[in-house]
Amino acid sequence: MKSVVLPDYNKNVLRAMLSLKITDLEIPELKDDEVLIKTSASVCNPSDIAFIQGVYNIVKPVPAIPGFEGAGEIVKEGKNVSGLIGKKVSAFVQSNSSGTWSEYFVAKTTDIIVLDNNMPDEQSACFTVNPFTAYGMFEKARQLQTPAIIQNASGSQVATFLRKMAEEEGMLMIDIVRKEETAKTLRDEGAKHVLVESDENFDDQLKQISYQLKPHMAFDAVGGPLSGKIYNALAPHSEMMVYGGLSNKPMSELNVMGAIFHNKIVSGFNLIDWKSGLKANEFESISHSLQKKFIDGIYKTKIDKTVDIDNIIKGLKSYLGNMSAGKLLVKP
Repeated sequence: MKSVVLPDYNKNVLRAMLSLKITDLEIPELKDDEVLIKTSASVCNPSDIAFIQGVYNIVKPVPAIPGFEGAGEIVKEGKNVSGLIGKKVSAFVQSNSSGTWSEYFVAKTTDIIVLDNNMPDEQSACFTVNPFTAYGMFEKARQLQTPAIIQNASGSQVATFLRKMAEEEGMLMIDIVRKEETAKTLRDEGAKHVLVESDENFDDQLKQISYQLKPHMAFDAVGGPLSGKIYNALAPHSEMMVYGGLSNKPMSELNVMGAIFHNKIVSGFNLIDWKSGLKANEFESISHSLQKKFIDGIYKTKIDKTVDIDNIIKGLKSYLGNMSAGKLLVKP
């Protein structure tokens, strides 16, 4: 099978990308609880970029095949698996021996989602992480019954799903982005309250809009001083949920008095932990509900470019140049 191989980690992202090799490998043998998937498409996420740099929380022995998320058809089953050959699946793969940037990849049965045949291949490749992350986090907003939400990294796919979910629930969204270009795109798509972090009046704008809309929920994917600005802008009895650290900086400038006198809390969200806390069959029910929205065209992951494995480095350079433009899809 043709695969992308990372020979070693490098914190310099350009050097890490340039080190990637296209290699012919033997198709791996299956363990009893695993399946072999013929890849229809895989995707590049920020977690994959962090992985090739060696700064992600999953570190595999190198050389390793990158790629955590992908989709395809099951073509072989382990001894303890039956009835899945021919099934269309989406998967999130973390094992040391496999990765999705390959013509075939191996997954445990616990890491796959069996898909409706009507799910588009491109959307299937991006299905296991972002939609469920948004769904799991948004449950907290529903519980708080907040009239408004603040989120940063608003050009991201998770933020796009959160904005759609807020719209469905009649909640207002305060979107924060880094570039005016991204802000214009969001406004053109219908976003009503978009703030640009680099604007010289950003702090006052955030305070003013928060005073008007009274958000009790925030989703932080950035960290750094922006975390403090968002936290401080929240109404009393609020929660800021952290799910990313794109700034690579510790959260700072949080007003201590907000926690003491206004019952503001900071929490974290991890998709794997959220899934493990669900009741029996609950994840499957959520999956069916989300798939229907993708099939009906209500939800859609934005795909910026599609490349074949041989052009992975060129594709990664483009993706890093403008991650807000959409996902990079990799096809075998």
